[in-house]
Amino acid sequence: MSNKDRLYHLLVNQVPGIRERYESKRRQVTGIGKIGVWFYLIWLNFSYYILRRKSLETTEKYPYYEKKELYVKGSESSISGRESPKELAEELARYDVISFDVFDTLIFRPFSSPTDLFYLLGNKLNYMDFQRIRMEMEWKARQKKYKAEKSYEVNLDEIYMVLSEETGIPKEEAMQKELELEYTFCFANPYMKKVVELLQKAGKRMIITSDMYLNTKQIQRLLQRSGYDEFSSYYVSSDLQKSKHEGNLYDYVKEQEGKEKSYVHIGDNYIADIENAGKHGFTSFHYKNVNAVGEPYRPYDMSVITGGIYRGLVNAHIHNGLHNYSREYEYGYIYGGLFVTGYCQFIHQYVKEHSIDKILFLARDGDVLSKAYHILYPEEDKKWEYVYWSRLAAVKLSAKHYKYDYFRRFLYHKVNQSYTMKQILSSMELEDMLDDLVKELGCEQETKLTDKNVESVKKYLMKHWEAVLEHYLDQSEAGKQYYSKILEGCRKVAAVDIGWAGSGAVALDYVVNQEWNLSCEVIGVVAGTNSCHNAEPDASETFLQSGKMVSYMYSQRENRDIWKLHDAGKGHNLYWEMLLDAPMGSFKGFYLDENGKCRCEFKEAVTDVKKIEEVQEGVLDFVRQWEKMWKSHGELAKISGRDAYAPMVSVENSKCLKELLVLVDNVNIGG
Repeated sequence: MSNKDRLYHLLVNQVPGIRERYESKRRQVTGIGKIGVWFYLIWLNFSYYILRRKSLETTEKYPYYEKKELYVKGSESSISGRESPKELAEELARYDVISFDVFDTLIFRPFSSPTDLFYLLGNKLNYMDFQRIRMEMEWKARQKKYKAEKSYEVNLDEIYMVLSEETGIPKEEAMQKELELEYTFCFANPYMKKVVELLQKAGKRMIITSDMYLNTKQIQRLLQRSGYDEFSSYYVSSDLQKSKHEGNLYDYVKEQEGKEKSYVHIGDNYIADIENAGKHGFTSFHYKNVNAVGEPYRPYDMSVITGGIYRGLVNAHIHNGLHNYSREYEYGYIYGGLFVTGYCQFIHQYVKEHSIDKILFLARDGDVLSKAYHILYPEEDKKWEYVYWSRLAAVKLSAKHYKYDYFRRFLYHKVNQSYTMKQILSSMELEDMLDDLVKELGCEQETKLTDKNVESVKKYLMKHWEAVLEHYLDQSEAGKQYYSKILEGCRKVAAVDIGWAGSGAVALDYVVNQEWNLSCEVIGVVAGTNSCHNAEPDASETFLQSGKMVSYMYSQRENRDIWKLHDAGKGHNLYWEMLLDAPMGSFKGFYLDENGKCRCEFKEAVTDVKKIEEVQEGVLDFVRQWEKMWKSHGELAKISGRDAYAPMVSVENSKCLKELLVLVDNVNIGG
């Protein structure tokens, strides 16, 4: 190794953050500019080693945990509030010629960056690192064009001429596949589509003015496939060798349309569409780029493809300006949609790979999950069922086997919380034992459960354990009736819940097979497990290791960084439960009616049902959009558990959201 190489290794390669920043700066300069980059490198090393800037230890692109804002002053969509489409159309109609930009104005791509499309193209072409290569080849094509003709305006054919020469990829095949992807994914901006339709009804002359490497025919087809009717004229930089960026495209438009006419232009790029339009005699209306508006609030600590798709869909939906959504709707759409979609994908894949006869979506978390699953996999409607089950029902019906859990949940979780003896026994449905209990303990019915008397209460119940269990015999019989019909013909089912210990599925498996003898294995599927911050972090590990339980987002075995981040003590469980809450009271249990038939009872709903329904609406709107856009793309549309968790990190970092969204009945079991 030469001295130069040793110096480079010492200054550049020792610290990841320094290396990333240096290489990024190095790619931006040529020639004498390299000298400035070396000074920048020395400054980075001085900052790290002398000024102790430890932030340089991590890269900007891949931080350990991304710190993103959470908009809490109102709904996020309120940032993009603007005049109605009717009001804008009336304003634009005052001009003779109305000019529209195309991309990010009339039509959207479902990506946060236009170049994200090239990842999918690389997959179709079976070519590694294609996204970066495609960007590089476009720039080379523009440089080549400028040297020859003093113009940077290239078309798709010229880009792929250079790309084909340098990569060996057949030009026509690659071009066609890129166009097919554009035609497949581009969709109309719903706000602008209404504006255009109103102007068409008014008989106004509307034209397209676009800086783009696609030619006029290709842009025409894109607009038509997105649902737009024909425009009066098309002025495209790649065909005319003039651009909005240079300004001469505006002059050309006026020459063709008539200099005496009045003009207005609408676009998202402030320099090309607003400043330059104004300089060349156009009135301009700035339509803020939806991805630029949403960028401060969207996570980038995600895999590049899923992250780009997620951010693009959310930004286009929330910030197009057509609607001002409620906080509850946005909470479901922005933070729950990706998770619910990915969780359903995970469930679907698990069921397919493990010969599961039926999916049981457990109440109440399973309510919105079952609705989402129906949207994504309607052909499987006979393979799943929304079923009644709860921690309360599970603790009562499995008390014979899980005695420790019975006392822990009914007694120890309520110590020193102002629960009276009467309330405790009522929650256990042992009211007829109350008088004898208080007599034996020498207390009153209104005596509160404390750390000083809890052992005495437990001792009494242990002494009368058989009598306690007898109280739940009819409930067990009713439950058997209910599940016998659901599990008929099944030998292996998946019980789906949010988490966290997964005790619901474990208790159901015990009751189904040991109490009811229905001979059907129950596998627990949870979104996430107890984390390292939980008092019982290892509660489920035996079941996870053996395969009796599986987790989507994280566990000790997978995504351990999230397992270490997630903290129920900070309300993290609550944030996720808010996404899956149902507009109904929690399930109390199974009971026999006067005819000996099963009757299901529920607690009264104590949360705001309308808010819960808005959260669900947001979740399901995202699921529908994802399904429409991505279902046919197989593994490319697969959402990992780590990616599903990423948007919620900004919520968990917020100190305000609890005050904005109080949606879940977060009481203790039986309370």
